[in-house]
Amino acid sequence: MKSDVMPSYVQMGTEELKALVTEVKETVAPAKENETKKTFGAVDMWNSQRRLRLAAGFRNKWQMS
Repeated sequence: MKSDVMPSYVQMGTEELKALVTEVKETVAPAKENETKKTFGAVDMWNSQRRLRLAAGFRNKWQMS
């Protein structure tokens, strides 16, 4: 084993400590005002049912083999 052991604490100056603990003001991204809400339509329903049929087909294929 190595005999060189690092100390378990690190000494730092007061300026470095102040730089670490200073509060930083955060900015929040502005909300998009013209963003439209997506509605659930017939095409979305068709796609979800299609995905379910595909998943059921794969599940049945693996159960039979």
